[in-house]
Amino acid sequence: MIQGVHSLSTETFKVDLWMEMAEEDNIGEEYPNEIHDYLSAFEKSLGSVDDMLKTMMSVSRSELLEKLDPLEQAKLDLVSAYTLNSMFWVYLATQGINPKDHPVKQELERIRTYMNRVKEITDKKMASKLDKGAAARFVRNALWEPKPETNPKVKASAKAKKKKKTSFYFPCGCIFVYQVGR
Repeated sequence: MIQGVHSLSTETFKVDLWMEMAEEDNIGEEYPNEIHDYLSAFEKSLGSVDDMLKTMMSVSRSELLEKLDPLEQAKLDLVSAYTLNSMFWVYLATQGINPKDHPVKQELERIRTYMNRVKEITDKKMASKLDKGAAARFVRNALWEPKPETNPKVKASAKAKKKKKTSFYFPCGCIFVYQVGR
């Protein structure tokens, strides 16, 4: 158990953290005004984390896992582990311990690696599959040409194709163009 933290509740974590700070410094509410906004944002974030934890703790883990498929179960486990280790990272930082030199950093990196693997699996699952029928229709329609006898414009263009245009260039720069029918 982490010293100063008596349960997994973030509310207890908050209270213990503030009490330790007050005991160590004996200053109570006195702190520089420059960090007031940061402390307020931090307290609000802790409140939202506490709300999420209460929501997660309201349902038993076995009930929750029954409702999820294996991939979703893995995501839940990874997010839970990452959250717990991140909170421990913050705790170390508040205790004056550099978390970058602590084994928790390697644990967070390991969890991130698994999160990336799960993301790759999810992306592969979500990738669009090739619909061969639709692809064949697309190609057929892109290459489709109407039959010459059904379209009068095509008949005229077919006759125009039968007549061959020939050009003769004179040395003076004049061009003589004539058509030869087949």
